[in-house]
Amino acid sequence: MYLNCHTVFSFKYGTLTIKSLYEQAKRCGVKKIVLTEINNVASYIEMLRICQSNKSPDLSTSIPDYCLEIALGVEFRNEDELCYIIIARNNNGFENINRFLSFHNKQKTNFPPRAPQIDDIYIVYPFEKFEPTILKKNEFIGIKPSELNRYALYKPKYPLTDKFLALYPVTFSSKKDFNVHRLLRAMAKNTLLSKLTESQQARADEIMVPAQKLEDLYNNFPELIKNSNRIIDNCQIDFDLKENKNKRNIIGNDKTDWEFLVSNAWKGFQSRYNSEDPILLERFNRELSLIKQKNFYSYFLIAYKLIQFSDERGYDHIARGSGSNSLVAFCLGITDVDPIELDLYFERFLNTERTSPPDFDIDFSWENRDEIYNYFFSTYGIDHVCLLGTHVTYQKRSVIRELSKVFGLPKEEIDSLIENPIQNKEMGDTAKLIFKYAEYIKDLPSNISIHAGGVLITERPIYTYTATEYPPKGLPVSHFDMINAEDMGIHKFDILSQRGLGHLKEAVNQIKRNQKIDVDINRFQDFKKDKKIVELLRNGRTMGCFYVESPSMRMLLGKLSCEDYLTLVAASSIIRPGVAQSGMMRIFIERFHQVKAGKKYEAIHPDIDLLLKDTYGVMVYQEDVIKVAHYFAGMTLAQSDVLRRGMSGKYRSREEFQLIKNQFFNNCMAKGYEKSLVDRIWFEIESFAGYSFAKGHSASYALESYQSLFLKAHYPLEFMVGVINNFGGFYKTEFYFHEAKMAGATILPPCVNQSQYLTTIVGKNIFMGFVHIKHLEQKIAKSIVKERDKRGKFTNLENFLRRLPNIKIEQIRILIKVGAFDFTKISKKNLLWFSLLFFSKAKINLSSNIGLFDAEPVETKLPNFVNDPLEDAFDQLELLGFTVGNPFQLLNTNDYGDSTSLVLKEKLNRNIRIVGYMVTIKYLKTKHKQPMHFGTFNDWQGHVFDTIHFPNSAKKFPFRGWGFYEIFGKVVEDFGVYMIDVSKMVKLPLKQKKLL
Repeated sequence: MYLNCHTVFSFKYGTLTIKSLYEQAKRCGVKKIVLTEINNVASYIEMLRICQSNKSPDLSTSIPDYCLEIALGVEFRNEDELCYIIIARNNNGFENINRFLSFHNKQKTNFPPRAPQIDDIYIVYPFEKFEPTILKKNEFIGIKPSELNRYALYKPKYPLTDKFLALYPVTFSSKKDFNVHRLLRAMAKNTLLSKLTESQQARADEIMVPAQKLEDLYNNFPELIKNSNRIIDNCQIDFDLKENKNKRNIIGNDKTDWEFLVSNAWKGFQSRYNSEDPILLERFNRELSLIKQKNFYSYFLIAYKLIQFSDERGYDHIARGSGSNSLVAFCLGITDVDPIELDLYFERFLNTERTSPPDFDIDFSWENRDEIYNYFFSTYGIDHVCLLGTHVTYQKRSVIRELSKVFGLPKEEIDSLIENPIQNKEMGDTAKLIFKYAEYIKDLPSNISIHAGGVLITERPIYTYTATEYPPKGLPVSHFDMINAEDMGIHKFDILSQRGLGHLKEAVNQIKRNQKIDVDINRFQDFKKDKKIVELLRNGRTMGCFYVESPSMRMLLGKLSCEDYLTLVAASSIIRPGVAQSGMMRIFIERFHQVKAGKKYEAIHPDIDLLLKDTYGVMVYQEDVIKVAHYFAGMTLAQSDVLRRGMSGKYRSREEFQLIKNQFFNNCMAKGYEKSLVDRIWFEIESFAGYSFAKGHSASYALESYQSLFLKAHYPLEFMVGVINNFGGFYKTEFYFHEAKMAGATILPPCVNQSQYLTTIVGKNIFMGFVHIKHLEQKIAKSIVKERDKRGKFTNLENFLRRLPNIKIEQIRILIKVGAFDFTKISKKNLLWFSLLFFSKAKINLSSNIGLFDAEPVETKLPNFVNDPLEDAFDQLELLGFTVGNPFQLLNTNDYGDSTSLVLKEKLNRNIRIVGYMVTIKYLKTKHKQPMHFGTFNDWQGHVFDTIHFPNSAKKFPFRGWGFYEIFGKVVEDFGVYMIDVSKMVKLPLKQKKLL
């Protein structure tokens, strides 16, 4: 009877979660519904999972007497106008609906007023849209309860009662839900709640009622219920969620695929190891056997063929994720992480009991990822490939802002509510309503977006499972997310775009151009023994280096006195939020130094210490959760993996995870472990598992870090240019220029005769690229380079103006002020005056013969102005966002305190005063929700130092944006890393800019 059910995935419209809709159907005794989201099919896999899991006595015995069946369809709307509801008779009809919806998403066109005639569907039009006499066999007209009186008047004209049916939409469950719905609609329409029209919202009665009550509503027209039931009874969707739906064959058939995989893996084994070691061979054959048993060899072959394609074209890549735990993947060249060297736990990647798919994350440079996408679509077919979708959810701050607009608050009050929510929460009825409904709306899905890198490749057409969106780049995106994909049995490939790989390639190119040296950055075994790299790691001098450049990572490397690959691998995982926040990072560091000093540490339990000997009894990697669950708690490998996956947000609420959690505790207690010990171990698992890396993933990151470290150690100037030109580091561009300067480079402002669009290096001179100049048009910047390459350098300003006749005065002013004509040795004021005079001479023929371009500039009598270094600095600040020289020249004082970064060690436990130029801030909250900060600064000599701001200091002396701060505090030390515990902080004023 219920042909038109919505959930929250009818974005900005529905208010029922998928589970809530299921519970509503159960409460009302409804056996079958049609799930029809508005213009999407994002919710059906989760509903199928819930329905099928509640059928199974293994997962739930609480409601054996209830089983909900669903049919699928889509409610098609053009903005607020309901066009029609299309319902699938079967899987083929569902695929046809998905194709129709995808076509219009791709074309960016409205849906036609009349639904298409496609196979295996039913179509339901709103009342009075079409005359029933023109409808085809599969077309009907829906009558809502509110339309029954009009239908009674309408019916005598048309005795074709089989063309009308009961249409009772379900959108929410209560009056409160209806209020949420109205707020969502007002937010979607960007209008005041009071101005929301009836056509822009649902009716308040769209709440599911028991089957008998629904029949009573249509009591005078039983044929409407009968017709609805006939349609719903004829609809049947059949998806086996456990079936493998991925691309089956890559080379030919199962036999040829398998032989191809084994042959190439064996070649790689002989190349990588050149050994007949029985332990290696046993691991190799065991992995192959499991891969075949689980039917995952096509997954490996897709990854292998992708790596071959990228290597042929010279695309840099790095594989990570749990796939790096695989020896076969290492032998195939998919990953460069040696799982034997690191004793990687293959069962994290694949085991006999694991039902979830394997996981290869392959990073490419941001410059090459689009080509990789094109490879997938051209190789496997546009109908069989799509990018993975994700569901963007409402965040509380944005919800408060949007609700405030809906309620008509002025901007000042909105800003106040957001910045000071605790103080303003009780200020008036409107504020109370805003915060009340913000709680209901936050975390609801708001729209479909693109997953960071997921690609799906299916055996059957992708439309079998989903319609597709087409965001700006024009590639199809699934309506379901990664959790749904896994539930449906579709494995994703993570093809990620990474700036780090881009800066490696750029740095290598800069070295070749500037020093005529070909650099090999894949000599990982050499890098691990490189003394210069060890020195950078040990001292945390890693700015610009992939994954190890942030202040917290720099300090961690320093605290560990990191000197080797294995320590760097561990550091890459323990820096993650869970390990740090649970206190386990500190315990790891303490035990690391105890073992290094030949001392023993006290483990939480001998059994745990035995399992986690390599990490000093601390859970650091995802594998550690599996090991503890399997060996310590006696759970199966499948249960252990459910526990690991359950730690990531969406799984935690599932029934399977709750059962696994209970079993963990029951097993541990049955083995005689004390409750306090089990609680502590569970706390460690719970606090970090959702953030932790697989060890192979950390190892992959560490290898890329080594590549960056090698370049920084041996070619620091070209390396920093590579980082600058990829715009993706942790810090602002300014500080990479500064780092290059500290390494011996001379930084020069953009110059029309030297600069390219991007930054370049000549010898030790680094010329800023035109790309860094604010408000300079890209076409102008590129035309400068093009003209210079074509006809040579510019001789003076007039020569420049004649050769670029289309440039505007505003663009010239920008170039002059930033210093792009400093080569003329003429002051900026004189150049600005000359440009004004030049543009004022209307009769100048800007298309003069080229021979005139080299003429001497027109003599003009002007005062002899002189450049002021301070004015230059302010001009650079305005146009580049920073100064090329020492930024401390902007300060209105020459008093820089009594200390610098280099003397902190000497002043341990003493109070000091130091002036710092702010680099970055990390905002935190304590476990008691108090504000706490970490700061990073440069001193006047250009050296970095770090500060810690505990709650009292953070509250009394907050950061006030970019600039210089006078810092008072005590020098403290933690495992050899020195910082300032701030007691007071004052922002310092700048000098005043002179006006022309």
